Amino acid sequence: MNGDRTTQTRRGTRTQSGSDDATGTSLRSQESLSLAIAVVAFILAALLAIPVFRLQHVPIAGDGSIGQYAAISGAVVAILAFVAGRYVVRSRDARIGVLDVIDVGALCLAHAVIALLSWTLLAEILERGFVGAEVFSFPTLILAGAAAAVTAYVAFLSAARMSLSLLAIVLAAFLIQGVLASTLTASDPHWWEENLSALGMTDDLSALAFNLTLIVAGVLVTALARAATNGVPNPNPRGTVRVRTCLIIVGVFLALVGVFPVDRFFAIHNTVASGMVVAFGVLVFMLRRWIPGIPRAFVFLGWLFIGVIVLLAVFFAVGFYTLTAVELVAGILVFTWIILFIRNAAALAADTARVRSGG
Repeated sequence: MNGDRTTQTRRGTRTQSGSDDATGTSLRSQESLSLAIAVVAFILAALLAIPVFRLQHVPIAGDGSIGQYAAISGAVVAILAFVAGRYVVRSRDARIGVLDVIDVGALCLAHAVIALLSWTLLAEILERGFVGAEVFSFPTLILAGAAAAVTAYVAFLSAARMSLSLLAIVLAAFLIQGVLASTLTASDPHWWEENLSALGMTDDLSALAFNLTLIVAGVLVTALARAATNGVPNPNPRGTVRVRTCLIIVGVFLALVGVFPVDRFFAIHNTVASGMVVAFGVLVFMLRRWIPGIPRAFVFLGWLFIGVIVLLAVFFAVGFYTLTAVELVAGILVFTWIILFIRNAAALAADTARVRSGG
C-alpha cells in the first residue's frame, strides 16, 4: 500500500483518538462520507432493480434472483467505493507510482470478489432455509438497495482505514472464498484425486476463478511485503531488505503459479511453485537474524510449520497422504504464517513508536 497511509496507520494514537490524520480527514468525516456513499448506493441499486426485475416476484438465489443481483451490484459498488476511499485519504503531495496503482487495483478486485461471493453464499444459504419461497416486488427493491449500501459502507471504510492488520484479513478472506468458489464450481467433482493445481487445468469458470485468485493473491502478498517491512525498527537494514525480497518472491511466484497452469506449462508451473516454497523456508529460518526484534515464539512457530510441511511431504512420498492434502495444509500454514508475520511486524513498529513518543 501507499507509504503515506502505512505511516498514518502506525502513528496510532492520534488517528484513533478521532483527530485529523495526515491527510486532513478525520474519522468522523470518514464515517459521514461512508454513510453518504451508502445512501447513494442504496438509491441507485434500488432504482436500477426496477427495470431489472420489473416489479415482479423473484427467487432468493439462482439466475434472475435477488441474490444474483446483490452479488453483481455489490461487486461493482465495492470497486467504486474502495476507489473513493483511497482518493479521500490520499496524500495531496505524494506521487502515485505504478506499484501503487497495481496495489489499489488488486485490492479493488479482492473487495469485489469478496462482495460477490459473500452475497452469493448468503443467498444460497437463505434459499435452502426458505425452500420454494419468493421475494415480493417492494422487498426486492429494499433488499437490493440494502445489500449495495452495506457493501459501499464496508468497502469505503476498508479503503479509508486500510492498515496492515486489515490488509491481512482481506488477503485471508479473498483466498478462502476464491478457492472455495473454485472447488464448488469445478466441472470434475474428483479433481482432488490429482492435486490442488488441477482446479486451474480446465477451461471452465472454476479454473478461471482459481487462477485469478492466485494471481491477485500474489499481487496482494507483494503489496504486503512492502507495507509490512516499511518502518519496522531494525538495527540490520539489510535484513529488512532481505525479508521484503523473500516475501516479494513468494508473492510473484504465487501469481506465476496462476499465470502458468500445470497442464500447459508443467515445467514453469512446478519451478515457480518450488521456488515459492524455498523462498518461504529461507525466510522462516533466517527471520530471527534478519529482524532481531521479532518475538521468539513467532520464530519457533515458523519452524514448527516447516516441520509439519516436511512431515506431510514424507507422508505423501510413502503413499499415506494425497498430494492435494499436502498442498492444502501447506498452503494454509504458509499464509497463516504470512498473516501472523504482518501482525507481529505491525505490533513491533507500534510498540517502538510508542516508546519513542514517551507513551
